[in-house]
Amino acid sequence: MAWVYLLLAGIFEMTGVALINKLHQDKNWQALLLLLAGFGASFLFLTLAMKSLPMGTAYAVWTGIGAAGGALLGMLYYGESKDWRRVFFICLVLGAAIGLKLVS
Repeated sequence: MAWVYLLLAGIFEMTGVALINKLHQDKNWQALLLLLAGFGASFLFLTLAMKSLPMGTAYAVWTGIGAAGGALLGMLYYGESKDWRRVFFICLVLGAAIGLKLVS
């Protein structure tokens, strides 16, 4: 169950990152509340995952999902570059996260 919590933490981390951009565009209290809820849920699920996963593994996978997911969201929804090198390095980050799961 810890890996499910960690996956949820990463998804909420991606949501929080996307909501930073929304807050920057809209500058209203609803966007701020959504941002706080996204990051709050991310930390909640990370805390639950860390009850049975090593801290280093959980943190590395959480940040990997957040970083790769944020980059992918930027490419898909915000017109950021889709250069093959960016995609390659995103795949490396995800591969490292998968590798940590396999050895944990």
